[in-house]
Formats: sequence, C-alpha cells, structure tokens
Amino acid sequence: MARTQGSHSDITGPRIRKAALGLFARHGFAAVSMRQIAGEVGVQAGALYNYTPDKQSLLFRLMHEHMQELLSAYDTLDQPADASEALRQFVGFHIRFHLERPDEVFIAYMELRNLTSENFAEIEALRRRYEDALQAILRAGQAAGAFDIADTKIATLAVIAMLNGVMTWYRAGGRLSLDEVEQVYWDMVRRSVSA
Repeated sequence: MARTQGSHSDITGPRIRKAALGLFARHGFAAVSMRQIAGEVGVQAGALYNYTPDKQSLLFRLMHEHMQELLSAYDTLDQPADASEALRQFVGFHIRFHLERPDEVFIAYMELRNLTSENFAEIEALRRRYEDALQAILRAGQAAGAFDIADTKIATLAVIAMLNGVMTWYRAGGRLSLDEVEQVYWDMVRRSVSA
C-alpha cells in the first residue's frame, strides 16, 4: 500500500498518537472517530490504517506506552533502604511524573472500560507492577514497625487514588507551589500509614 504523499512514518505515526491522545482525553474514546483523528493530523482517514489497524489498537498503544514509560522512569530511581524514605520518594515521583502527562493519566484510568479483555489484561498487568512497587514499600515499613496498616493492598490503592487527585485540580501559578503541594500530600500519606 502506498504511503500518503508527504507523510513520513517517523513523523505521521507520532502525530496520529498525539492527536488521538488529545481527542480521547477531551471527548472520550467512544465519541471519537478515526475520521476526526485523521482531520486533526491533516491526512485522509484511510491513511491512518497505514499506522494502526484500528481505533482499539491506537487506544491500547497509548496506554501501553504510558505504562512502560512510567515503569521505566520509576525503575531508574535509586530505591532508599528506609521504607519511609522510599514512600516519600514514591509520593514525589508519582505526583511529578503524572502532572506532566494529564491526558495520558486521564485516559489510563477513564478508558480502561473500552479495552478488549485481552488488551485490558495486559494493561492491568503493567498497572499491577507499579502498584506492587508501592505495596512492597508499605510491607517493608510494616515489617520494620514504621507503618501501621491493616491491609497493604487497600492502602496501596488508597495512596495512588489520593495522589491521582492532584492531577484534577493543580495548576501552576496557583496558591501553592508544586513543592508545597508535594509536601502537603506527603504529610497526608505519611500520617495515613504511620505507626
């Protein structure tokens, strides 16, 4: 199949993903058509199929790339041996990483329902790896007597949900700086798990 005149796979492919990301975040996956994505990129709708088999594959790729990027970035951190320090690091990392990617975060949580069962299972496994990293910190703190947690899995999900809340309201230039917001959230997380 011939490539659309003027298109380049290393340019058009990322532009398609960027356009889809923005449209899915603004309107929701179900409301966006391949024709809308093509219009945003400036190509014919049929040209999209040179880069992705269908809209579902595009959604899956966006989520998969986000989760891989998240896990890779977290894996590069030097993990403190002290559970409290490790938790503090996790809080700061989560807030800062996700604030730079509001559309990716929105889609990663709100569009899970639109994945096929096979794609959902793969994304869920990646999410579980990230959650497991936090749960390991909480278990280590519990074992050391630093944290008092009835159920580390529930605590893991509660901490992540709390941290994700920042993405819905934080705006640069607001009443609090990002450093101050991070400190407030760290204080809340610390108090919620402290022995």
